[in-house]
Amino acid sequence: MSDILNQQIGGDHYKTCKIQPIEFIEANKLQFLEGCVVKRVTRHDKPTGKGRQDIEKAIHELQLLLELRYKPQE
Repeated sequence: MSDILNQQIGGDHYKTCKIQPIEFIEANKLQFLEGCVVKRVTRHDKPTGKGRQDIEKAIHELQLLLELRYKPQE
């Protein structure tokens, strides 16, 4: 792992992952909202995560994806 991936500001919740979310996000060329969901779901249950708030934000971001990228189903 490179030196920059060993650095984290505000906790260590990503450094403990086998694959850091940013590596997954970049390797799969995910867009902004998808990347946010991956990060929030990865950290929600870690000591420096934000628990329920991370899950609620991930749900909101998924709702945004539905609204912005997909037509409502009738």
